[in-house]
Amino acid sequence: MKKVQQHYDEIADIYDDRYDGNRGRYYHGHISDHVMSVLPRGGFLLDIGCGTGLFVERYIEEGGRAVGLDISPGMVRHGRQRCPESGFFVGTAEVLPFRDAAFDALASLLAFSYVPDPEAMLRECYRVLKPGGRIAVCTLSRTVFTSLVPVIYQVGEKVGLKKVGVGDFGEHYYTNGEIAGLFREAGFEGVSVSRCSFAHLNLADPVFALARKVEPFVEENLPYLAYNVCAGGKKPEG
Repeated sequence: MKKVQQHYDEIADIYDDRYDGNRGRYYHGHISDHVMSVLPRGGFLLDIGCGTGLFVERYIEEGGRAVGLDISPGMVRHGRQRCPESGFFVGTAEVLPFRDAAFDALASLLAFSYVPDPEAMLRECYRVLKPGGRIAVCTLSRTVFTSLVPVIYQVGEKVGLKKVGVGDFGEHYYTNGEIAGLFREAGFEGVSVSRCSFAHLNLADPVFALARKVEPFVEENLPYLAYNVCAGGKKPEG
């Protein structure tokens, strides 16, 4: 995780540029829509791996309160600038610095794959959620396309490419069954899993435009081709 922290500290100042153009706004908005569909509105949210606070901002805009946690001090600094009324903390997902049953909702967008001990993270998520609270995680999925990504990222790292998420971080790509099993083992009920984001941000412009057009069809009929997997669950009421 030290390597991941260092990478995101280095690119913290340019991170938002990735989501500032039309492609970036569409991609992050599409993922956020999937996560929001699982979570309660108007609650108190913890965003794990919050980055610069993009999803914290989204949750607040929809009537909730939110705090963020990230391993990168640089990202946390930008989150505080984006949402000065919210709390942002430096920390790791496996040991959350919050009391039991503190939150109505938990979210994690594009960070779960980098967590070295996902079981520990989900145990901590379960602990800090209120009974009846909900969790939603969107992360990298294992597909015929993503099997090539680690090799590409390793090459990018060797040539010194400073780009968001590009590096050899040992990230894990999850199948539907794998992530659903982790959620159930942690104690969550009503576990749901779906795939999203066939139109991935890293695609070249003409390809991205085509992928965006067919994305709804792919997600409904060919979900195994989508780049991300989204899982949700609920902490039992009592």
